[in-house]
Amino acid sequence: MPIAAPLAADRSWDPPTTPGARTRVAVAGATGYAGQELVRLLARHPAVTLTAAMSSGASSAPRPLPALARIWDGTVAALDVERLSTDADVVFLALPEAAAAEVGVALLQRDVRVIDLSGAFRIRNDADRQRWYPATAALPDGVVYGLSELHAHLIRGARLVSCPGCYPTGALLSLQPLAAAGLLEGTVVVDAKSGISGAGKTPSERTHFCENHGSVAAYGIFSHRHTAEIEQELQTTVTFIPHLVPLDRGILETIYVSLRIGTTEAHVSEALQRAYADAPFVRLTGGTLPEIKHVAHTNFCDIGWKVDEATRRLVVVAVLDNLLKGAAGQAVQNLNILLGLDERSGLL
Repeated sequence: MPIAAPLAADRSWDPPTTPGARTRVAVAGATGYAGQELVRLLARHPAVTLTAAMSSGASSAPRPLPALARIWDGTVAALDVERLSTDADVVFLALPEAAAAEVGVALLQRDVRVIDLSGAFRIRNDADRQRWYPATAALPDGVVYGLSELHAHLIRGARLVSCPGCYPTGALLSLQPLAAAGLLEGTVVVDAKSGISGAGKTPSERTHFCENHGSVAAYGIFSHRHTAEIEQELQTTVTFIPHLVPLDRGILETIYVSLRIGTTEAHVSEALQRAYADAPFVRLTGGTLPEIKHVAHTNFCDIGWKVDEATRRLVVVAVLDNLLKGAAGQAVQNLNILLGLDERSGLL
């Protein structure tokens, strides 16, 4: 089960090297859930200066972020690509996909590095990308799929880091080391539950309090765009079933796979331990299965598992905070890799 290689990176860019200099960063889409988390993290980051925070529209009225008072007391301005390109060395995009596709390319043309939280640049196959992200006609040069723990060597030279989706982050961190070790066989089933913030800030009937409180609902079966992303990286068929649960944040994924003949629990443990021996934000819990409350408001992904050797069945349970490890936290982790910093900077 081979792993698809990320796109080649452009290694011509280096971060500022003047002693004491801070890298200038900006956020476009700062009023959404992930965008506000980005502002909170970057405002306190020891190696960067947050020079601008902008909304998702060019006509938006300036507004503060009251929840971040005394952390960041700036004002969210209207979206302005020219200002982003002059005021920042690295720009985070927490925009809707169509806007990210346009703004991301415009910034690359102005030699600005981009870290994108949308799905606009995740899919490499043209036909699949046109189905799920039609605003992205073609991928620009230097795009790297930004799964921090597994693609750091490419992220360091990326022009544009395309951060994985929240659901794929948990699934791929759980499965890619096992696939690389040749331990998996057959179809993968990912049964995932997400808090409501994963649906974004724009309200809908599905995210209405009265529709969600006291209920759990499956959605997007055989039609969720994250399926293409997971299948791209694993290069195998995946049955992905997302569910909406009445929590504000957090994801729990229960993953069911079959193991190749002769695979033992020790093989599974060894593959995961080897992959994440030096990973500061992946915590392996073995047979003690993790829970959402263990990772809420952190950048950790906790992974536990159970193996039935007699039937060659493996169940993996992964949990993460969809707004941090599944979005803003992983984006800042990728910034740290891009700048050659300790991955934990600004996150622990």
